[in-house]
Amino acid sequence: MPSCKSLLRELIAIPSVNPAFLPSGDPRTGEAAVAEFLAEQAARAGFAVERQTVFPGRANLLARLTPSGKVRQRILLAPHLDTVGSNVMSPELFQPVEKNGRLHGRGACDTKGSVAAMWTALTRVAESAKRPRETEIIFVGLVDEENGQSGSRALVASGLKADLAIVGEPTCLRVVTAHKGDLWLRLETRGKAAHGARPDLGRNAVLEMARVVELLETDYAAALRKREHALLGHPTVNVGSIHGGTQPNIVPAHCVISVDRRTIPGETEASVRREIKALLRQHGLRATLTSDKLAPCEPMETAAGLPLIQQFLTQAGQTEPVGVHYFCDASVLSGGGIPSIVFGPGDIAQAHTADEWISLRSLDRAAALLTTFLRSLA
Repeated sequence: MPSCKSLLRELIAIPSVNPAFLPSGDPRTGEAAVAEFLAEQAARAGFAVERQTVFPGRANLLARLTPSGKVRQRILLAPHLDTVGSNVMSPELFQPVEKNGRLHGRGACDTKGSVAAMWTALTRVAESAKRPRETEIIFVGLVDEENGQSGSRALVASGLKADLAIVGEPTCLRVVTAHKGDLWLRLETRGKAAHGARPDLGRNAVLEMARVVELLETDYAAALRKREHALLGHPTVNVGSIHGGTQPNIVPAHCVISVDRRTIPGETEASVRREIKALLRQHGLRATLTSDKLAPCEPMETAAGLPLIQQFLTQAGQTEPVGVHYFCDASVLSGGGIPSIVFGPGDIAQAHTADEWISLRSLDRAAALLTTFLRSLA
């Protein structure tokens, strides 16, 4: 089998940009090519392969390592196959370059590094004399994590159950049992248009929204800082965009903002919407509040005391789990009844950057840790 580094080089060289980030028909979009490459690898390794259609031409890839005995537990290795794009979509993005102990290229850490490490570990276990006898291990290459998490949602909808999912994301090799959720909200204010020479005859929607923005970024943000989660800290709010009016000499009749609200366990979309509406009423402000995302990503927290998680923590040399501020497919899988943790090589600080890279030492260490854990299930 190829080395983990060689496998990652091949994966980077196969563009799999989420279609949400490139024009329709761009040959660099979609996960099909990288999924087919892995399917060919799986066939050679003797894994049972299944494709789970999510969108036309886009399917989750499942490669199963079936135990010799009765299946008593199931482990999922679940990285995503899609990547983000870039402001400058040059061919160099997909040309892996090694220098100073790092491998550069789109998806190197988010999350083709996890794909390579998990695939390498699965293959090593399949070839090992310590192949688990009663544990089924399934590599699940998920589509659409970078946009709507449709791949993990489809997996959950299929009814697949497991005792543990290890979701591949760049965690610096730390075992993560909690992450924040994310809501995208849209607030709109309505005013009355008038000529700019007679603003007294109108009602300025931008002015109303300015008061809303100030309230969210000051009083509301301060209130959120008083809520603490042991692993995740406090929830946050960020006003990310604002659009209002048409030209300087017209009093604007409409203004809209988009808001990113990071949530912690215990908070829901309904509870967040209620508290924002109540806050606006308390300050005499009027704005329509709607969701700006098809499906919110809920916060995730998995009990660290579960035996499989304790076993993985031990293998990773970690006494306590950690939490992260970003969200991922672990939320969807956990919500579907699959205990989930997040783990992988690389640093989230490198994800989505123009010069994405991963430490090769981190890559090899991830493959080794995963191999040791999977072999311990024998």
